[in-house]
Amino acid sequence: MRKFLVMASGFFCLFLSAQAQGPKKNVDKVVAVLGNNIILLSELNQQYAQYLNGGNPDDPKVKCYILQQMLTQKLLKQQAEIDSVMVDESQVDDEVDRRMRSMISKAGGQERLETFLNRSVLQYKDEIRPDLKEQLISNKMQQKITENVNVTPLEVKRYFESYKKDSLPDIPTEFEIGEIVLHPKLTKAEKQKFYDKIDALRLRVKSGEDFAFLAKSYSEDGGSAPDGGDLGFFDRQRMVKEFTAQAFKLKPGELSPVFESEHGFHILQVIERRGEQVNARHILIKPQTTPASLERVKLQADTIYRNLIGKKIPFSAAASLYSDNKESQYNGGMLLYSDDVSQRTTFIPADKLDPKVFLVVDTMKVGGISSPVAFSDPDGKEGFKILYLKSKIPPHKGNLDQDYAKFKERAQQDKINLKLSEWFEKRRESTYIRIDVDYDDCDELKIWSKNSKK
Repeated sequence: MRKFLVMASGFFCLFLSAQAQGPKKNVDKVVAVLGNNIILLSELNQQYAQYLNGGNPDDPKVKCYILQQMLTQKLLKQQAEIDSVMVDESQVDDEVDRRMRSMISKAGGQERLETFLNRSVLQYKDEIRPDLKEQLISNKMQQKITENVNVTPLEVKRYFESYKKDSLPDIPTEFEIGEIVLHPKLTKAEKQKFYDKIDALRLRVKSGEDFAFLAKSYSEDGGSAPDGGDLGFFDRQRMVKEFTAQAFKLKPGELSPVFESEHGFHILQVIERRGEQVNARHILIKPQTTPASLERVKLQADTIYRNLIGKKIPFSAAASLYSDNKESQYNGGMLLYSDDVSQRTTFIPADKLDPKVFLVVDTMKVGGISSPVAFSDPDGKEGFKILYLKSKIPPHKGNLDQDYAKFKERAQQDKINLKLSEWFEKRRESTYIRIDVDYDDCDELKIWSKNSKK
């Protein structure tokens, strides 16, 4: 270990020396060293810029918290390398795309985001990809550390009893709600104009026009259109079956025929193939709802509603047969809720419900079924819902009879936190750590600096 510490310290000095010899405008200060990993000021500032882009106020003290998170991530990554913990590149691609969609939405559009970042979205995606990959690896390592942590009923009871009576949490009104979601189904004739539109784009590609330009101009896939339709590398499990069937039978450069999936009409072009992964780009045209199709689905919803009220079919069976919500279809139509916990529940706090759903169920009696309600999903897709109120629990002080699952989750999270705290304490004691003196006033970093090897 002594030899390792000396080597790490030497690396730190050599890096600073090399930086000092370059032009001043290119100097990038090292703010922390952990083992054989370094954290640069530019990396810290980049994450702070992401914090600001989220609409948060300018507060330099936040950098203390960010640096603490970066040190935590480096320590987990270091152990992940030892334990050979890795993530698939497709997972990294998904996370990069998800992050960019969120940032574009918060910034109010791609152009505004690019103005704020002073670079293109494509450039920024390349910049953040290594860090996001490291985050995913660190998260996976953390899950490995805590994978065997469980709590017994006795531990849950003791956790509950650790609360003082006047400090028990207030549990808000909760609902258990089922839904049957019905989207309009277009006839072949209604779909034809959308098919013709994408087929015309396919002919333009065939005649030599640039696929990426056409994707940017016409594709209705908001996630990939800004990148010229490029979806990055993906495996057979990531895409819907119709997309996978086309992507994995084409050679690089080949163009698919027009095909349809649940998302709409596509054409795709394979860019590259690496074993069981394909990099492809596509153009998507989404068929739009027509008044006639809405009328048809309304009649269907009315019929299902009458059969439910007349007790000709149970709600769970109707959800399984007719609902277009794949997440709840085979769960008896019941909606599930998860608030950053490992277990999902059918009990949903009132303030977490879709306001339009809340307005309907709040006036219903337990066991009641609503008449069809018109709605639009986040993508603008219209349809009708039939809602079922299975139960409604009024606000109350937390207790084991009604809230056992909640206290079990909290007790388990406490046990997980203790396990992680012990793990980090042990690793910090045996790892070379050096933090720049500019951050000596950061309370969040004192637990790291007290164990630092100076």
